[in-house]
Amino acid sequence: MLEPRRMGPLLNIAIYAIPVIIAITLHEAAHGFVARYFGDDTAAKAGRVTLNPLKHIDPFGTIILPALLLLSKAGFVFGYAKPVPVNFGALGRPKRDMIWVAVAGPAMNILLAITSVAILGLIVNFASASPSWLLALLWSSVEINLVLAVLNLWPIPPLDGSRVAVGLLPPALALPLWRLSRFGLIFVIAIFFIAPLVGVDAFGWMVGRPVAFLERPILVMLHQAAQRVQR
Repeated sequence: MLEPRRMGPLLNIAIYAIPVIIAITLHEAAHGFVARYFGDDTAAKAGRVTLNPLKHIDPFGTIILPALLLLSKAGFVFGYAKPVPVNFGALGRPKRDMIWVAVAGPAMNILLAITSVAILGLIVNFASASPSWLLALLWSSVEINLVLAVLNLWPIPPLDGSRVAVGLLPPALALPLWRLSRFGLIFVIAIFFIAPLVGVDAFGWMVGRPVAFLERPILVMLHQAAQRVQR
């Protein structure tokens, strides 16, 4: 939609960094808030039910990894925060409530993407002279939040989708999946770093194509709105 790479390195970094920080901060805070609602105050006691990004930032996952992907022109920006501590045993109905706690993060990212699209629509319709960096930042927010939502809904440990699957599956299937959580980092490394080395575009199939599918009608809508304004 936009070409932030033409705007200068510092502005280009800000256009991605600001949405990443907001997205992961609200994602993790949503987990903690919903956990507290259903009876577990572990995250609240740890100070993680907060909008302060410093409480959620992971130096590598929030800063270094997205910067490396951006500077290497990998074609996508990905980051993560420190996981919110949740004691699922403290939830009122652990197996059911686990689903709500897990889905809260991706749901927040979907809400942020919708909000960004709504603001973009308002700008295109009523403030078309807005600076290009603002449009780029909002579109970056759409992309980053859709990537986080789609990625985290996959039922692969340690992603949120695995917790949803554990809550939905019968015990005979849920327990083995839960035990795989200890190997979660290995799965992530295999999917996003080893697979491309052997020619398998795992990220593209799992995230890139679904996100592109979701973005297509948004782009059509914004393009049509821009054409109406120009008439």
